[in-house]
Amino acid sequence: MRLALPLLFALSGLGACTKGADEGLVWPESTADAVSGYAAVVEASYADSLADAEALHQRVLALVAAPSDSTLDDARGAWLQSREPYLQTEVYRFYDGPIDNPEDGPEGLLNAWPLDEHYLDYVEGDAEAGLINDAAVTLNEDTLVSLNEAGGEKNIATGYHAVEFLLWGQDLNDDGPGARPYTDYVVGEGGTASNQGRRGETLTLVSGLMLTHLGQVHDAWAPGAAYRADFEANPEASFAKILTGMIVLSGFETGGERLQASLDSGDQEDEHSCFSDNTHRDMVQDVRGVLNVWEGQYTRLDGSTVSGVSVKAVVEEVAPDLAASLDAQIHESLTLAEALQAPYDQEIAPGNAEGNARVQALVVSLRAQEELLFEVFTAFELTVEIPE
Repeated sequence: MRLALPLLFALSGLGACTKGADEGLVWPESTADAVSGYAAVVEASYADSLADAEALHQRVLALVAAPSDSTLDDARGAWLQSREPYLQTEVYRFYDGPIDNPEDGPEGLLNAWPLDEHYLDYVEGDAEAGLINDAAVTLNEDTLVSLNEAGGEKNIATGYHAVEFLLWGQDLNDDGPGARPYTDYVVGEGGTASNQGRRGETLTLVSGLMLTHLGQVHDAWAPGAAYRADFEANPEASFAKILTGMIVLSGFETGGERLQASLDSGDQEDEHSCFSDNTHRDMVQDVRGVLNVWEGQYTRLDGSTVSGVSVKAVVEEVAPDLAASLDAQIHESLTLAEALQAPYDQEIAPGNAEGNARVQALVVSLRAQEELLFEVFTAFELTVEIPE
C-alpha cells in the first residue's frame, strides 16, 4: 500500500483520531507507559544531538581561528559524529511536534536538503557565487535564518547540510567526498577562493544556530515541559502520533524521497549527504531511529541505555502476529541499510547492478515496513481524516 498524497498530508498534519472503548478497541493499559517511555527516549536523543552539535561548534571555532589540515579534519569528524544521534531523531517528525510544527518548528532550519551550492558559496565555474561572496549580505543569525529557503526550497543557508558544504565543498569526485581545502579559511597570504573571512564567519554562525534550534526542541521534551506534559496526558492521541512518525519516515521519506528518488536519477546531487559521502550512515541511523521507537530504548553517547515500555509491547497486546511480522521487517530493514556500501553515489550509479540492487532491496523492505505500520494503525482502530 503506497502512501497517497492526501493521506500523507492527513497523517503529517495529525488527521488521526482515536475511537473510544465503547466503539470497539479497548486500549491496553500499557499505552500510557509506552508514551512516557517514548518521551524519555526523545529527550535523551535530542540531548545527545545537542551535545554533539556543541562539540562540532567548538571544532568549527578552532578551524576558523587556526585553519589547517588538522583542524579541518577535526571539524569534519565532529560533523560526521553529530549526525549519528540526530538522524535517530527524524522519526519524531511528521506529526507537528516541536521539531516541525508549522508555527516555529526548526526542522527546515536544521536539516533541509538538497542544498543549492550556488546559493551559499562559490562553485566550479563561478568563483563569485553565493551569499558568502555577496558583500551586500550582512552576516548575522537573523539574516541567515531569513535567507534559508528564501525563494526556493533548495536555497539553504542554515543547518547540518550548510555546515557540511562549508566543510567539504562540492563533491566533484566519483569515488570520494568533496575536497575543499583548509586554505579557503585562511585570511591573507596563502588563502584560496575569495572572502575567506566571511566564509569562516558564516560557518561559525551556522554551527552556532544549530545549538539554538536543537536546544529549542530539546527543551520542549524536557521533563516537566508543557509540550511533554500534554503529550503524556493524552496517551491514545500521542500513540497515534508516534505511529505517524514511524509510517512517514519509513516509506515516504526514507524509502521514497531519499532512496528511490536518488536511485531513479542515479545522480549524486540527489543523495542526502552528498558533500561528505555520508549518505549510507543516514540510511542506517534513520532505520535505527524507527527501531528505537519500536523497542522503546535508546543507547546514549556514553553507552548508557534509556528504556521503558515499548510500542512493540503495546502492539503485541492487540495484534501479536502483526507485531511479530513488523519486528522482523524492521530488523530486516536495518540489516539491508547496513549492507549499503560507501560511497552511496556509487551504489546508485547507472550500470552498478549490485549497488542498485542493494538500494532497491532496502526500498522494498521499507515499503513493506510502511504497510505493516499501516496495519497497526488499522488494528488500533485509528481513522484518518482526509482533507476535502
